[in-house]
Amino acid sequence: MKQKMSISATIKAVQDIMRQDAGVDGDAQRISQLVWMIFLKVFDAKEEEWELMDDDYTPIIPEGLRWRDWAADDEGITGDELLDFVNNKLFKELKEMKLDENSNPKAFIVKAVFEDSYNYMKSGTLMRQVINKLNEIDFTTQKDRHLFNDIYESILRDLQSAGNAGEYYTPRPVTQFMVDMVNPQLGEKVLDFACGTGGFLVCALEHLKKQVKNIEDEKTLQETILGIEKKPLPYMLAVTNLILHDIDVPKIRHDNSLARNVRDYKPVDKVDIIVTNPPFGGIEEDGILVNFPQQFQTKETADLFMVLLMYLLKDNGRAAIVLPDGFLFGEGVKTTIKEKLLEEFNLHTIVRLPNGVFAPYTDINTNLLFLEKGKPTKEIWFFEHPLPEGYKKYTKTKPIRHEEFELEKQWWNNREENQYAWKVSIEEIKSRNYNLDIKNPDKQTEEFVLSTDELIDRIDKNLEKSKNLLHELKGVLNNG
Repeated sequence: MKQKMSISATIKAVQDIMRQDAGVDGDAQRISQLVWMIFLKVFDAKEEEWELMDDDYTPIIPEGLRWRDWAADDEGITGDELLDFVNNKLFKELKEMKLDENSNPKAFIVKAVFEDSYNYMKSGTLMRQVINKLNEIDFTTQKDRHLFNDIYESILRDLQSAGNAGEYYTPRPVTQFMVDMVNPQLGEKVLDFACGTGGFLVCALEHLKKQVKNIEDEKTLQETILGIEKKPLPYMLAVTNLILHDIDVPKIRHDNSLARNVRDYKPVDKVDIIVTNPPFGGIEEDGILVNFPQQFQTKETADLFMVLLMYLLKDNGRAAIVLPDGFLFGEGVKTTIKEKLLEEFNLHTIVRLPNGVFAPYTDINTNLLFLEKGKPTKEIWFFEHPLPEGYKKYTKTKPIRHEEFELEKQWWNNREENQYAWKVSIEEIKSRNYNLDIKNPDKQTEEFVLSTDELIDRIDKNLEKSKNLLHELKGVLNNG
């Protein structure tokens, strides 16, 4: 426990030092600065490992630029000399690495990370203090690596509060539950096409690692975790995260997955599993819309990701996706999307999450949709995830917990209707014009009784008001 505290304390100390630097403005820049430094340190630790395993290993990061060459010695270069080295040598050379089809794939990752990174710090002395603090973490030990996950998540939370609308961290219990229920098997390709900092991918990776028995399995695993992320900072964090989880060449593209025409996808591009929490509430530009067939064109980001999922999943493929309530009850293009979805996919389960799961980033109510491609939906099971006793909603200090999903897990393979679960036939859904915002029937009676009482109460009050008004009016007329 002491070790864990010390790593968190180290990161906090680093952020405090950066706050004194005139060049670093706000959380986002501070995190960006921290991330490229951690990436270099992590990558150097991995290179040390690769050197031990392979006598003929050729370093990816050229000599002189590796962390051990200029940063590892606490008494190393500092002040203006350090600043000059970082700005005019380190960044320049890593951004301009000459690569071709014969280059080591790992080199492309280093270049991609540095192409979008900047050194914001203006003081070489403060930078040396930051570096010396980071040197307290040893990424060559498994213990520090695993502990780093906690830091990582605290960096993410900072990043979220510095982030924009529609961009937030998916709580680990939610990603874990989604991955467990989709249950990826070794050899299946797993994709998150809006992977953010890689939460779903790491969850899937940990799930698959339990199935690895030999070197061949390990090779398979290295090839099957795929991600796409549009923003530079989450992309960098996702790559670092996977490298820390022993994926030597993370297959994460720095790209906007909506920017490719869905008609161009070939069978080879399709995947067995998609797990994702796409951004909600975003507005896409017209240039993106033309990548989708006319009937699915909408500016709503989450809807476009749902359409993309339908194009990218193989026959018999499985998916789990987080979507807001708006998708369930929305009309127009949303109805067209749902129609196609229920004809070509078995949308077998919708888990309705209560308020505050994504607190403090958003209060939007969300749902977990689980589906399989290849056969139409005959019925949809709904499961309303209950709030723990005494909770009105989840909050930052009272988040959703792993053990709460035991309820769904025990029900999953032996489904029957109960106070949390109910099923709705496809006929009923069609008669509702594909409105999937279906409330728990177990609760409706109770709500109706409440609203009836309220109604009677209101009528009573209104009658009382009317009597008083009539009384006053009578008085006015009589006196007139």
